[in-house]
Amino acid sequence: MTQPATAAQKQAPTSTAKSPGGKDSSRRPGLRWDVRTLSLLGVLAALVAVGGITAPDEFLATSNLQLVLTQASVIGVVTVGMTFVITSGGIDLSVGAMVALASVWATTVATQEFGFAGILFTAVIVGVGCGLVNGLLIAYGRMVPFIATLAMLASARGLALQITDGSTQVVSVDSVLDLGGRDAYVLGIPPLVLIFGAVTVIGWLLLNRTTFGRRTIAVGGNAEAARLAGIDVRRQRLYLYLLSGLCCGIAAFMLIVLAGSGQNTNGNLYELDAIAAAIIGGTLLSGGRGTIIGSVLGVLIFTTITNIFALNNLETAVQQIAKGAIIVAAVLVQRRSLHGDT
Repeated sequence: MTQPATAAQKQAPTSTAKSPGGKDSSRRPGLRWDVRTLSLLGVLAALVAVGGITAPDEFLATSNLQLVLTQASVIGVVTVGMTFVITSGGIDLSVGAMVALASVWATTVATQEFGFAGILFTAVIVGVGCGLVNGLLIAYGRMVPFIATLAMLASARGLALQITDGSTQVVSVDSVLDLGGRDAYVLGIPPLVLIFGAVTVIGWLLLNRTTFGRRTIAVGGNAEAARLAGIDVRRQRLYLYLLSGLCCGIAAFMLIVLAGSGQNTNGNLYELDAIAAAIIGGTLLSGGRGTIIGSVLGVLIFTTITNIFALNNLETAVQQIAKGAIIVAAVLVQRRSLHGDT
C-alpha cells in the first residue's frame, strides 16, 4: 500500500522547484511570479500612457475605457478556462468554435421563446457539452489534445454554419438586450465586466486555493508522478475540458448580450488570442505552471493594443505584427526562466 506513495515522493522533486547547490528554492517561484506580474503591469501602464499621448481625448474617455474592459471581458472568460487546460499540459483549439456554436444555438427562434433563462441555459449547456466531448476523447479516448480539439473546431464551426445558414440571428428578448445597455451599469461598470471579474476571482481561487488546482498543476508538471500519488489523471483532464467548455458557454452568452445577435463567425481566432494571453501572462505551454492574474493582464494588454491601433487608424497588419512580437518575447522570457531553474 505504501509503495506508490514512495514512488511519487521520489518523482515529486523533479516537478517542483529545483535548487542549485542544494539550497531551498521554495520561495523563488513566488518571487519570480511577482516580478512577472509587475512587468506585465508595467507594460499595461506603458500602453495606457501611449494611448493617452497619441489619442488623449478618445482613449482616456470613460466610454472608451468601458469599451476596452467590455471587449476584454468576453475573451477574458475564455482565457481563464484556457489557462487551466494549458496548466495541465493540454491545449484547446476549439474555444472559438464552441463560442460560435453556443451563441447561435442559444439565439434560435425556438430557444428565444424561453426568454432570458432559455438563452443563458442553452449557451452554457452547449459549451459544457462540447467540453465533455473534448474531455472524453482526450482523457478516455487517449487522443492527442491538438487533434481532438482541432476536430471539434471544424465540427462546431460547421454545425454553427448549418444552424444559421450563414445569416445573423437577431435577439428579440428585451431582458437580454437591456443587460448590454448603459442603464444596467453598476457604478459605471458594465455588467459584462462584473461577470468577467467574478469568473477571474473564482478561477484564481480554484487554481490557487483548492485541491482541484493543485491536481491540475501536478498533472501538468508530471502526469505519471501525479498518477502514482493517487490522482485520477483521466478524470482530472475531463473536468478541465468541461471547465473550458463552461467558460466558452458563459462567453457566448456575454457575446450575445454585447452584439445582440448570434453568428457562426463569432469567436473567430479566440483560440489564438486566449493561448497568447495565457502565455504572455506566464502560463507554461508545456504545463505545470499557470497564473490567472497573468492571463487576465495578457488579455488587457492585447485588448488595449487593439484599441490604440483602432483610435490611431493604424493598419491591422501592423497590429498583428506587434502582437506576434509580444508573443515571441514572452516565450523567450519563459525559456530563459526555465533554463535559469536548471
